[in-house]
Amino acid sequence: MLLEDRFPRWYFTNNATILQKNLKKYVLLCRKDIYFCNSKPFFIMIQRIQTFYLVLAALVSGVLPILLDLWTEAGAPVFAGDILWVSLAFYGAGLLALVSIFMYKNRQNQFVLNRLNIILNLFLLGFFVYRSLNLSGGTLVPQKGIGMLIPVFSIVLLVLANRAIKKDEDLVKSVDRLR
Repeated sequence: MLLEDRFPRWYFTNNATILQKNLKKYVLLCRKDIYFCNSKPFFIMIQRIQTFYLVLAALVSGVLPILLDLWTEAGAPVFAGDILWVSLAFYGAGLLALVSIFMYKNRQNQFVLNRLNIILNLFLLGFFVYRSLNLSGGTLVPQKGIGMLIPVFSIVLLVLANRAIKKDEDLVKSVDRLR
């Protein structure tokens, strides 16, 4: 059964007219299953590798503290939500990574924001190291959880993002010199 048999002729005519009008506004190019839209700069930002790193850093800082325990005390796991300032620091780090994604037009500010995020994660890591060294080995045997490593993963992703931002900035500067 042909497609024309299922739908009336006016359906194809109207859709062709609508498609023709929309093509004048937006030109969509399909290359390797990634869609780019020439009239919207937001889609151009998605193809940059630092955006991928920043999304991963936001997910690591925002979602993993909810799922992974930081340590156990008296047999009960302690999550980031149990300590207010730790949860605020994790969510702040995730928010900084998300804000940095949308600052793609100003690479210098994006770079600085990522460095501030790295410093915040270093404070979290320092607290976790201090806390893990002060956990006593009493009768209840407190254990260190995998959640203490979340700032390390976030720092690695932010450093990779900053390296990619620096490459972009160097590329733009080299093109400007050629003009």
